[in-house]
Amino acid sequence: MAPSKSNLPVVAGTMQTDPRSGGVKRSSGVNVLPSVVEAWAEVRDDSNTEVDWILIGYDGSSKTDMTLIEKGKGGMDVLSNKISTVVSEAGGVVFGGTRLFTNDKSGRFVHFIYVDEYCPAMKKGRTLMYKNGVFNALLGCDGEIEMKPGLSESEMGSIR
Repeated sequence: MAPSKSNLPVVAGTMQTDPRSGGVKRSSGVNVLPSVVEAWAEVRDDSNTEVDWILIGYDGSSKTDMTLIEKGKGGMDVLSNKISTVVSEAGGVVFGGTRLFTNDKSGRFVHFIYVDEYCPAMKKGRTLMYKNGVFNALLGCDGEIEMKPGLSESEMGSIR
């Protein structure tokens, strides 16, 4: 009798989507609200000069819904200075994306996650589990950067 998918063993160290585990696909459970996708489209729109970054966080007391916290212009300098005030209001965690303007990176788009040191451990773990789900909503990014308050484009390092 051939084993069914429900009784196949999960091979240690494999992802749940790995064929050796039966190919079971699992969702992270994050729900990125439409306001995030709409705001990201504004950032990506070359004719729009009013928005070049967005910040995303949990929607109220929800543990799964991500919503737009803020959007604006001013590039990395304005965005990184907003992080420290917004992250405390957002419960210690923010996701975001921005358009880059420096000569060697001009016209590129990056995303990031910032978790402050006071974020509760369970929330930090859940947030890191949701990371790919949120980043998948930010279409057309060239990669991820390591965000911190006060970061400028010249100091940001490489795009991963």
